[in-house]
Amino acid sequence: MPSLRLWQWLPDRRYHIKYNNDHSNDHNHGVRFMSIRLGVCYYPEHWSEEIWSSDAQRMTALGIKQVRIGEFAWSRIEPSPGEYQWDWLDRAIQVLADAGLEVVMCTPTATPPKWLIDQHADILPVDANGRARGFGSRRHYDFSSPSYFKESQRIVTLLAERYGRHPAITAWQVDNEYGCHHTVVSYSAAAQQGFRRWLQQRYQTVDALNQAWGTVFWSAEYRSFDEIDAPVGTVTEAHPSHRLDYRRFASDEVARYNRMQVEILRAHAPGRVMVHNFMQMFTEFDHYPVAADLDVASWDSYPLGALEELWFAPEVKARWLRTGHPDFASFNHDLYRGMSAQPFWVMEQQPGPVNWAQWNPNPLPGMVRLWSWEAFAHGAGCVSYFRWRQVPFAQEQMHAGLNTPDNRLDVGGHEAQRVAEEIQQVELAAGALQQPRGKVALLFDYAAKWLFEIHPQGADFHYPQIAFEYYSALRSLGLDVDIVPLSAKLDDYAMIVVPPLPVLPADLAARLKASGAQVLLGPRSGSKTESVQIPANLPPGPVQEILPMRVWRVESMRPNISEPVECGGRHGKAYHWRDLIEAGDNVKVIAAFGDGHPAIVQHERVHYLAGVFDADFTCDYFERTALAAGLAPERLPETLRISHRGGLTFAFNYGSQSCVVPHGEHAEFIVGASPLAAQGVAIYRSRN
Repeated sequence: MPSLRLWQWLPDRRYHIKYNNDHSNDHNHGVRFMSIRLGVCYYPEHWSEEIWSSDAQRMTALGIKQVRIGEFAWSRIEPSPGEYQWDWLDRAIQVLADAGLEVVMCTPTATPPKWLIDQHADILPVDANGRARGFGSRRHYDFSSPSYFKESQRIVTLLAERYGRHPAITAWQVDNEYGCHHTVVSYSAAAQQGFRRWLQQRYQTVDALNQAWGTVFWSAEYRSFDEIDAPVGTVTEAHPSHRLDYRRFASDEVARYNRMQVEILRAHAPGRVMVHNFMQMFTEFDHYPVAADLDVASWDSYPLGALEELWFAPEVKARWLRTGHPDFASFNHDLYRGMSAQPFWVMEQQPGPVNWAQWNPNPLPGMVRLWSWEAFAHGAGCVSYFRWRQVPFAQEQMHAGLNTPDNRLDVGGHEAQRVAEEIQQVELAAGALQQPRGKVALLFDYAAKWLFEIHPQGADFHYPQIAFEYYSALRSLGLDVDIVPLSAKLDDYAMIVVPPLPVLPADLAARLKASGAQVLLGPRSGSKTESVQIPANLPPGPVQEILPMRVWRVESMRPNISEPVECGGRHGKAYHWRDLIEAGDNVKVIAAFGDGHPAIVQHERVHYLAGVFDADFTCDYFERTALAAGLAPERLPETLRISHRGGLTFAFNYGSQSCVVPHGEHAEFIVGASPLAAQGVAIYRSRN
């Protein structure tokens, strides 16, 4: 084996990127062509070295192209302080390379070993009750700990120096699932000191902070930044501006920590892809600044576990028990596509039952294949399954893999093999795939969730749920959706949907108007300033430039209460919330509540929704607006979803019965057919 320092980088051949306009630095603009591939997560340290070669050869035979390793291996790399055992990892990488597999090497910082915790107790995060969270699982570190920042620099540098130019390692995953298990926010002494520095940089003077926060209320004024503690343990609720800034600080700490690792890796691993695996519908830190330092935003897709653990009503959970909600995985695909410089990845795809939800059903036959193709339809460059083989010990022993613990190919493994075969069919028939590009944008903001959580006014006003419901309505109309940050370019969209957005960027109204798109704003938009005060001109604040109206009162509604709403003969209901609106000159009242208050108003191309409406009413109004935008919405059956990528249409049947795919009678099918079988996938192009 040649010296590691003599290994030369082999260029990553997976991505062939060609831009055709002036938006080459915008994630969602331009034409990008790419091949697609399958991967798998593998833990050589869990298995006898005698089977590594067989595993690698079987991966290759199955159609796997890349393998992720190492994210929890710190104790095997450095079993005692300064004692390094690289030989086993050298051999594992070489075995995978000899089988023709590319390696995604991970930094092992999600699991600091016990000896390191014993050396530096300040590494452990501190909960809201002032208790250090203990060793014995994972993610037991505080992003603000100076000791851990330094130790992370050390271990990442050692890994990067040893493997940075290894020809088989074409990508690096930084850490693992930032923030999992409620570990973004810590109330440690180090975090408190860091927060004070952060505040001083943000406000410059304590007088400016007092003014912005309004600390004259309840005699909460500060004389210096050193007097400001973390907003925890107060008798009643802490100041909302204080709490929101603490969340902003904690989010910035994640970005700071990530940037440190990426900078080390880029210095020692030139040309390699930098990636982190985010989680599904996880909103505890702002992902956009973290993704900005990466090449690829990836996420871990567990549709059944998410359905069980998230907000969905019992009847919805029962309806989609073994398939997952038809719009859930795609929401995350489009979210991470919108923040990824290169085509996003699914780093962990559920291959069978998981172990971590309250109840863990078995996916219906065909769903692992469907989820895989759905990711590719939304622009994924790689779908990587978790994991190669179900482990028979420790916390995740009930989590399925592509193989059973006795090393036989499981259902998910067979379906992955079929996907690999179909990838060859699609690439033979259609060549490299162009990245998706929707004509509808949905603006998504992490801080909106934090603010509504801090200052809810209604206990069930849940930002991610409302954003998802808007997205689901659009997808049920057969529309492709780009989920983008508030800073995104909006020029090329025909329709822009803004879920409740309390703090509006100062330039957003002008950019919305300049876009020429039909714009829909959800309730509570523009309801707060950046420092969590009511705007001087009342909500919707800056949007009054393009929509002359004022929200003069609001109310939240209990879960068993609804308010009737009517729009052009269509009747629906409003839940959770409503704004009471005074419409200005030339503002049309499009829909009204039962008591006569405006429910939807419109001025030119800007619409304001004063409540959270039921799914049918929302879908009706979105369809009406899409038609006004010049789009061609098409109502889909509840179980059917379609996506477009380049010249191809992808259809997915989440139902228990076969269904007809749109325009299938005039199509050339590459995969599947119409009628489309239950849990089936079809990929086709128009003969026209």
